[in-house]
Amino acid sequence: MAGKLVVLVTLVAAATATSTSHVSIKFGDADVEYESNHVPEHPPAVPYHPKPHYAPHPAPVYHPEPVYHPEPVYHPEPVYHHPEPYHEPEIPACADLTNDTYCLEDEEYPEYEIKHAIQYHLDKFNHLYADVADLNTELSVERPDNIDEETYLCPSVTAYIRPLRAINTEGKWRVVVNEIQLHYKTFTQTTRVEDCLTAGDPCPKVPLCYDSSCLQKSIYHRFLVYDPYDQYFPFAIETFKLPASCACLLGGYTLDH
Repeated sequence: MAGKLVVLVTLVAAATATSTSHVSIKFGDADVEYESNHVPEHPPAVPYHPKPHYAPHPAPVYHPEPVYHPEPVYHPEPVYHHPEPYHEPEIPACADLTNDTYCLEDEEYPEYEIKHAIQYHLDKFNHLYADVADLNTELSVERPDNIDEETYLCPSVTAYIRPLRAINTEGKWRVVVNEIQLHYKTFTQTTRVEDCLTAGDPCPKVPLCYDSSCLQKSIYHRFLVYDPYDQYFPFAIETFKLPASCACLLGGYTLDH
């Protein structure tokens, strides 16, 4: 067939021990034969591996941060004037602030210790307090303070007092239970005192021909006291000598004037 090129390509592949191949190519009437050592090799089939199955991971568990509570704050016990155990001074500090045998003010007064003792011995204390409660002197009589108004010859000063400490008849300072508030009740002990202003001096308005002098008279009064050294029952009733009145002592008639 004119104008038409017929190409016949015959591939003959023969597998030999030396892996040799022959290739014949025909162009019209001419045959061309090629020899090749190349043997087309097909890659081995890739084995199919199934897609691995991955187990779902559990959701992470988030633990809350631990809550740290602050350590409790312990407040120290209140500090009182007296260390424990309480020791009663032989001569209290208030004695330096007065010339009397009693103290109306006392910065070292053991109020806390007295309250604690009353609370512990409440029934017995109430019976003991009833014995002195009737001795309280009410402020019902007022004595004149000026010498011109006095009904007595010697001048004096009268007061109603609630002593916190006092010297008993044995000469020892004692703590008097006074102004103690416990269970909506106030335990007090009130008494009347009268001090001479001119004790030992001649009585006024008395003629000089008479031997006279102003005399301080006293009375014995009972107070309920607190004794910190008595471990069984730290309360007792003791006797105290207090100024009661001011009198004029008249002597015999003399001509020394």
